[in-house]
Amino acid sequence: MKKCPTCNKPVQWQDNPFRPFCSERCKLVDLSKWVSEEYRVPGKPVPSEHSGEEEDRGNTDAERNSSGENSEFQL
Repeated sequence: MKKCPTCNKPVQWQDNPFRPFCSERCKLVDLSKWVSEEYRVPGKPVPSEHSGEEEDRGNTDAERNSSGENSEFQL
């Protein structure tokens, strides 16, 4: 019999809507670990959306805010 990847209890495989997990709880515990990036798939690092944008222009958040650029309070 297979074991649940979360709690290692034996899992009934047939007619189990949560398979390979033993329960909805174990399924959600596993999902939570993926969402919080506790689990990761190995590979090359992915550059962030803002990698180098602000540094290239030399503006910090404080400089942009003091100049009024990108301010949510502009009229």
